[in-house]
Amino acid sequence: MRTYPNLFLELGISQEEIDKKINDTFKTIFFDPEERIYFEMGDDMGYMLDTGNDDARTEGMSYGMMMAVQMDRKDIFDRLWLFSKTYMYQNSGKYKGYFAWSVTPDGSKNAEGPAPDGEEYFAMALFFASERWGDGEQPFNYSVQAREILRHCIHQNELVEGGEPMWDNTNYYIKFVPEADFTDPSYHLPHFYEIFAQRADPQDREFWKKAAEESRKYLHLACHPITGMASEYAEYDGTPKRLFREVQFYSDSYRVAMNIGLDAAWFNKDESLGEIVDKLQAFFSENTTLGNYSSYMIDGTALDEPALHSFAIIATNAAGSLAAKGKYRMGWVKDFWELPLRKGKRRYYDNCLYFFSLLMLSGRYIIY
Repeated sequence: MRTYPNLFLELGISQEEIDKKINDTFKTIFFDPEERIYFEMGDDMGYMLDTGNDDARTEGMSYGMMMAVQMDRKDIFDRLWLFSKTYMYQNSGKYKGYFAWSVTPDGSKNAEGPAPDGEEYFAMALFFASERWGDGEQPFNYSVQAREILRHCIHQNELVEGGEPMWDNTNYYIKFVPEADFTDPSYHLPHFYEIFAQRADPQDREFWKKAAEESRKYLHLACHPITGMASEYAEYDGTPKRLFREVQFYSDSYRVAMNIGLDAAWFNKDESLGEIVDKLQAFFSENTTLGNYSSYMIDGTALDEPALHSFAIIATNAAGSLAAKGKYRMGWVKDFWELPLRKGKRRYYDNCLYFFSLLMLSGRYIIY
């Protein structure tokens, strides 16, 4: 039986305290009248609101589904999935089979194109739901839906006229968007691809196995050799890609440490990835005060713009401790344990990553 590390226990925190914090955090995110980010629509749907941008995104919807399956809340999972299939799923055009990345709370599309991190989280959450609860009637035939998503992700150009796949079939990298020839390092989830290599269409399983290998290699290219920072957007050779702003280490980037931590907890196929987290933790521990963060270039140069999501930096750096071996690893876990949820308008992103990090560090983010 697979075991998952629990770094909170290693700190001396009781299992009872850990379980209470997980349950209280989940209740706040999903049900607190003032601080929730989950909202129900009608009798059978619900959405995760990006409170900073007043929209529902495939990122948040798929995150909510992953939270729900980890917490055994099929009711919430099915509401989120039905909203996604009803309002975000594209039934025609070059994006057929993909999901529009942003919609208003009433379901109107803000954009037609997809964001590939949504698709990979949708697929993984659906596979877990299938294993945990069993497949039901369409669209709740979870494993069938997951395989369809992955089929489009790598064969869109074969399945849909004018379509572009979400993965580059020459280097096995996930793209920032289907039409792009660059990537987002935080989209690289080799631990997901390991499972896709077991559960996707049989003819595609070697592709996913290779994608896992290449994504682990890519993270070494994309993360700075001294600071451990990755750029939000990056070329295929790992160099930062300027897209929306001058800053490089920004909101998306924070997820890289968390992803490395979960990959270590699930598969641990490249222990050297932990060295990236060691460098990142050392940079923040030695050059900043807790929670007082700027935006940065990946060489550590601080810019005038403050970090938009400082809570997320603490949470994800702590989650990276699952892979780290350096002297700061448990200090970050302790600081995160003592960190409250973020309140206010910008709480959505921080609190999503907070909850994932809480599950990871307690051994409760598991493979089904």
